[in-house]
Amino acid sequence: MELKIKDNEFLRQFECDIAGEKAVIEYSQQQRKIFLTKLVMSETLKEQGYKEPFMEGVLNILNERGIKVMPTSPAIAGFMRKNRTKYKDYLPVGISI
Repeated sequence: MELKIKDNEFLRQFECDIAGEKAVIEYSQQQRKIFLTKLVMSETLKEQGYKEPFMEGVLNILNERGIKVMPTSPAIAGFMRKNRTKYKDYLPVGISI
């Protein structure tokens, strides 16, 4: 599933329009780290299976930019924990989830 994810730097959030609805991951960036603070997505989109592809897309964008991820949102931390082997290198040194 290919999603078109936009980094809205002004609002400090990653956005994606899916089936006429907006999915958002809010963030706060400091130096070479980004804190993913909140996932906003309707229950309908979650039920349709868009939650994990959206989070994966955002994490891949950050990895391509060489930015380490601090998942402070429970949903994102849980996703990274569930896929620990794939995303362990995305975390700053000394941080584990």
